Amino acid sequence: MKTNDQPQALPASHPESDGVDTPALPGRRGFIRKGTLLAVSAAIGAHLPFGRFLPDGLIPVALAEGDAPGKDSLEAFGKRPDLIILGDRPFVAETPAHLLDDDVTPVDKLFVRNNGLVPAPVADPDSWVLRIDGEAVTAPREFTLKELKSRFKAVTLQIGLECGGNGRAGFQPPGKGSQWTYGGVGFPEWTGVRLADVLREVGVTDKAVYIGYEGDDRHLSGDSSRPVISRGCPIAKAMEDETLLAWAMNGEPLRQVHGFPLRLVAGGVPGSVTGKWLKRIAVRDKVHDGTKMGGHDYRVACNPIAPGEQSDDYCILEKMPVKSLITFPQSGSQHPLGTEIEVRGQAWNGERGLRSVEVSYDFGQSWLPAKLGRPRNRFAPTRFRIALKLPKKGYYEIWARATDDSGLTQPIVAPGWNTGGYGNNQIHRIALRSV
Repeated sequence: MKTNDQPQALPASHPESDGVDTPALPGRRGFIRKGTLLAVSAAIGAHLPFGRFLPDGLIPVALAEGDAPGKDSLEAFGKRPDLIILGDRPFVAETPAHLLDDDVTPVDKLFVRNNGLVPAPVADPDSWVLRIDGEAVTAPREFTLKELKSRFKAVTLQIGLECGGNGRAGFQPPGKGSQWTYGGVGFPEWTGVRLADVLREVGVTDKAVYIGYEGDDRHLSGDSSRPVISRGCPIAKAMEDETLLAWAMNGEPLRQVHGFPLRLVAGGVPGSVTGKWLKRIAVRDKVHDGTKMGGHDYRVACNPIAPGEQSDDYCILEKMPVKSLITFPQSGSQHPLGTEIEVRGQAWNGERGLRSVEVSYDFGQSWLPAKLGRPRNRFAPTRFRIALKLPKKGYYEIWARATDDSGLTQPIVAPGWNTGGYGNNQIHRIALRSV
């Protein structure tokens, strides 16, 4: 097998024959049955050179991709019209994979996940007050945003932000919640102060177990007395150098929809940990018990369960798994036979580093190593790229899988079914045609 510096097509002797049975095609995002390849080819409108290797149960990407819903809310939130709206109350929108090809995700391309209503902007952000208290704080106190900026060292870091339900649409049966495909993720730069520096100022005791936040967003009912969401993370995560109280994204003040004037940012955790419109942080002497910390919210079964089953024991999702995303070329694009195609993307992991990213164009029968870039800092993405030549005309799928430095690799199918549809890190797939 050649490296990406010398990309080669598979040899002509590589098996390429297709199946012959033609049962009915499935619906969108459904499953295919064994022996449907002629019907699939007809629906796609192209030959599948490696079709015999399409795993049973995987519908081709070209049949799974549908039209985006309406765009009425995007302009109001400063977002591109080609983001995909998953809900408007609360507002939820994901980013198509090909829009995440920038080294640093622009604000207008970053996904949005809200649990309540976006609060009205404040006229004087410097006077915004954050309170630090809790059972494990020796000297509770309040800080204005102006004080945070003047008293503590400011840092700028690129930190990936990902919804815990990113990939939920890949579970069968579907998990409950917004049906994210792969675009509930982004990689902006954040400017703020380290939360650890602020916590040391107020004195964290050895009883500290967790932090919990409270924001200024409003309940969907409009009842200001009803909390929207109050989650948090273990104290060890709160004290990491990459956990920030951030007031800027990509060198500009936070947008209102992203938490202006102050929010939490932490790497490798579900996005629900990174509270927006931040008003309070409590340092707890127990696991935080705020809104959306219990039940099935952001929890997975502690022990494996069959799809559709329930469990009596759920564990908090505290770390996101290894993932990769193909950001170029755009799924569905066409490429003249014999031309070299650059495939590139982003890979990231919750806690560990990355060992490799590999790419396949024959439904996983063989894998080619991609060239990896250097992440800007911990919890920043790793860019990957590889040049490919497809061996003959027809329909192809480009697959990508990342492996972390402990040897854990993305699976082909969605792992660990859970009621909430959290933590799906199956491989990313795009459709291409060689013409």
